[in-house]
Amino acid sequence: MKPFEPNIQTLSLARDVLLTPFGLDESRLIHVLGTMFTHKVDYADLYFQFTKSEGWSLEEGIVKTGSFSIDQGVGVRAISGERTAFSYSDDISEPALLEAAAATRTIARQGAGRVKVAARVQPSGGRSLYLPHDPLSSLDATEKVRLLERVERIARSKDPRVVQVMAGLAGEYDVVLVVRSDGVLAADIRPLVRLSVTVIAEQNGRREMGSSGGGGRYSYAYFTDQMLETYASEAVASALVNLDSRPAPAGPMTVVLGPGWPGVLLHEAIGHGLEGDFNRKGSSAFSGRIGDRVAAKGVTVVDDGTLADRRGSLNIDDEGNPTQCTTLIEDGILKGYIQDTMNARLMKMPVTGNARRESFAHLPMPRMTNTYMLGGDRDPQEIIASVKNGLYAVNFGGGQVDITNGKFVFSASEAYMIEDGKVTYPVKGATLIGNGPDVLNRVSMIGNDMRLDSGIGVCGKEGQSVPVGVGQPTLRIDGVTVGGTA
Repeated sequence: MKPFEPNIQTLSLARDVLLTPFGLDESRLIHVLGTMFTHKVDYADLYFQFTKSEGWSLEEGIVKTGSFSIDQGVGVRAISGERTAFSYSDDISEPALLEAAAATRTIARQGAGRVKVAARVQPSGGRSLYLPHDPLSSLDATEKVRLLERVERIARSKDPRVVQVMAGLAGEYDVVLVVRSDGVLAADIRPLVRLSVTVIAEQNGRREMGSSGGGGRYSYAYFTDQMLETYASEAVASALVNLDSRPAPAGPMTVVLGPGWPGVLLHEAIGHGLEGDFNRKGSSAFSGRIGDRVAAKGVTVVDDGTLADRRGSLNIDDEGNPTQCTTLIEDGILKGYIQDTMNARLMKMPVTGNARRESFAHLPMPRMTNTYMLGGDRDPQEIIASVKNGLYAVNFGGGQVDITNGKFVFSASEAYMIEDGKVTYPVKGATLIGNGPDVLNRVSMIGNDMRLDSGIGVCGKEGQSVPVGVGQPTLRIDGVTVGGTA
């Protein structure tokens, strides 16, 4: 990993985009922050953002939608104790900043505070995990449509039962600059691309769906012909498997989770419960349990925002702190929580670089980046062979969790029965029902095939969506309740 050195090029570009056109410089920003410290305020920051985004969708060989947007603005935040005041504006000017700053002073305690704003800013380093691409300019409009037409053509050529193909392409170019009352100045340029393909296959009057896709912090050059071939093959294979599926049985059984995207269950059932705000408020099933055994031996879970080019990775978080790899659970023992600055300070714990926000118009909060379980020492075939009767869940659709008790419900979009140690027939309508902490303790075998998802994850929390990554190895979990349709 590269050291925390200020990225001069990134900071210079962020200034050129977000400050210079509006007659702003660092001294003026320090002045704005200083106006919030006329009363007792513990911390304040300014979050500037410029975002270009686009989306294209193709259906039946026709471009059905095309969208493009540019958004820019600044969020102004002040914190006093446990209270937060926040104001934002899409007008990046000194008068607008001063007005937003004045609005945040409503939470300040009366009297002069001991905390003072820094006299000057100091550029702060971050990671160098991805190139500062502008994905939107990496292909022209005609080439973007051709890309979608190509993946549609590949999918249709896979099998005559494919009757419909839908493809989507999305890109984003995000420039952020953070100025804090402690003098930290940090910037990041964040590219993001995603391609998705969904197919519908028909056989004897029955229709089934399959989908695939991926992406990351790249330009559109990431989507090579080989990558398109992979996505199309996976989507078609999933649809064809579901054509032959039978109703899933219900009841408690051994479940084997495949590697990669099934880690979304870990993200929802475990990850959200390890976010600092829920634990500070005592509303998580993991509150006050650091040092306790919360999972079976061998289970180690990390949140890692430092993986190169990954969808959930960031050079800095949305408070200007470098991202980290944080061990949350180690060999079954709860080691820590995911923290932003405020929750870390109030809980007297280290900041982990997990402050995230959807945009300048939203407050930051502790959020996951790339959350995954480390691999074990078992061969995946050995794990399947160990199951006399159970379910093999390869892919998941939607799910939900109640973080106060860890209860979750997840639907498997591709699953098979295991009989006498062999994967037999596909099933449809299987849902996994359980409790996150309980399921972690039921992990009995961990595969050596840890894999991250292909780069499609989006996480929602309190109305805010951010890109994330998930991953895990093949897992055997004993005694899981499966809801079915048989």
